Amino acid sequence: MNRKLSSLFRLALLSACATVGLHAHAAEKVVLQLKWVPQAQFAGYYVAQAKGYYKEAGLDVTIKPGGTDVSPVQVLAGKSADVIVNWMPDALAARENGVPLVNIAQVFDKSGLMLTCKKSAGVSAPKDFKGKTLGVWYGGNEYPFLSWMGKLGLAPGKDITVLKQGFNVDPLLQNQAACISTMIYNEYWQVVDAGVKESELTTFFYQDQGVATLEDGLYVLGPNLRDKAFVAKMAKFVKASLKGWTDAVKNPEEAAKIVVANDTSGSASLAVQKRQMENVAKLISNAGTAKMGVLDPAAYERTVKVLLGGGSDPVIKKDPGKAAMTHLVTDMAAK
Repeated sequence: MNRKLSSLFRLALLSACATVGLHAHAAEKVVLQLKWVPQAQFAGYYVAQAKGYYKEAGLDVTIKPGGTDVSPVQVLAGKSADVIVNWMPDALAARENGVPLVNIAQVFDKSGLMLTCKKSAGVSAPKDFKGKTLGVWYGGNEYPFLSWMGKLGLAPGKDITVLKQGFNVDPLLQNQAACISTMIYNEYWQVVDAGVKESELTTFFYQDQGVATLEDGLYVLGPNLRDKAFVAKMAKFVKASLKGWTDAVKNPEEAAKIVVANDTSGSASLAVQKRQMENVAKLISNAGTAKMGVLDPAAYERTVKVLLGGGSDPVIKKDPGKAAMTHLVTDMAAK
């Protein structure tokens, strides 16, 4: 009897261990560091988490919001995240400065960055920037602007005054700057919501000016890509994330509700996030196709060219070549 109970106990123990092992294997941990606070700019990741896509892929994903005092590059370099959302100018500049960032997927294939100006400030074309005060975000966001000004031959401090802009639109509203940095899905609408009519504004999309650089992409540390297990984990993460992004583009209201639910500050509103998601969707032209999330080599080369062409003070001084990008993860995710 005791022998029988002992056998049963051993079987139960083995079964429990197998179950624990299965769950441990199934719950691979991934930490994603966002570039900014919870908003529709990152809706696809929140949708993937809320709808169980990460769990179905065997992943336990933690989404860490960004903020004014958060540098995704530093978080990744400090190994407090596995993957980050970042703009390519900042990523390539960081790479040149010693942090081996590599792009593994490119969700946004169009740029949403622009300068928004009041017509009353006398700006109707880029040539009118000379002698004006222009609001610019820093923390890595300034690189596309500096590259553009270099192309125009306008030197900060000499031909233009650069106002280090906070992440708000006050400088334009208070006439402290003729133009400010805005995103089509966010700050532009803050200006409009503040009472400024669209007819009173002039906008300059970086995309239209031929100086667009790639924005929200996914980056990891290059040495990690030598680990086959890490690559496989990132492939599962990217595949599940793109599924979330496809849903977010198709159903902006559902995505907005999920984003609002993840905003612990309570400042996000459904109406604003829905509008933001509708505008974010315009930047993901490959949504729902096999090309979604796959970095276009031509767009990558264009970004590098823009960053190298910043006049006497280029954002990067050397072409990183193919070392700063890989299709390894998206190719595996497509299988």
